[in-house]
Amino acid sequence: MIAINRHIALMSEQANIPNEPKMKVALLPVTPLQQNCSLVWCTETMKGALVDPGGDLDKLKAGVAKAGVELEKILITHGHIDHCGEAGVLAQELSLPIEGPHEADRFWISRLDEDGRKYGIRGQVFEPDRWLDDGDQVTVGNLTLDVYHCPGHTPGHVVFHHAPSKFAIVGDVLFQGSIGRTDFPMGNHQDLLDAIVQKLWPLGNDTTFVPGHGPVSTFGRERQSNPFVGDAALA
Repeated sequence: MIAINRHIALMSEQANIPNEPKMKVALLPVTPLQQNCSLVWCTETMKGALVDPGGDLDKLKAGVAKAGVELEKILITHGHIDHCGEAGVLAQELSLPIEGPHEADRFWISRLDEDGRKYGIRGQVFEPDRWLDDGDQVTVGNLTLDVYHCPGHTPGHVVFHHAPSKFAIVGDVLFQGSIGRTDFPMGNHQDLLDAIVQKLWPLGNDTTFVPGHGPVSTFGRERQSNPFVGDAALA
């Protein structure tokens, strides 16, 4: 379990927002694809959510127990198997609701069994308790996260943003030094570029983000140096 609290801890205090609920986050990479499952929790209530529990459920449950968190839901950024292959299994086992992604990713979720056989990763089709749309909000304890629909990598991809902490979980939309693939079925390169520039960049250069794979970065760093969506690349 990799704690990233040094990146986001007490940011609400730094922003001089009084009595704002505090967030903590830990990364638990799962599946052979090393997908960043995020454990997000509210320190006021110690209630939390797993974002993109794609597999390795024993590892995830151990991480939750180590953090002393009470899980209250599962959040999904998009329907690819490394992000949600075992979300339905975990939801059934722990009686948790699933929120996300956008319903345009029903196509991907409907083929989790097939993709599991293809990639050698366990996959089980599920129906989210709540599909998400642009402008929705989700709660984790006393925290409120804004939802942004960011298609391109998949048509139903969503991003979760906690404004007081200047923190986002972006799935496979954006990476340190790269962007999500768009050569999968229903991918669209221009939609992905538009989502990043029009929805993520306005959230602020000082926003720290967890990508679906690889290290944490900031939007400002990517605007300076990302060869696909940096300011110079798009000029």
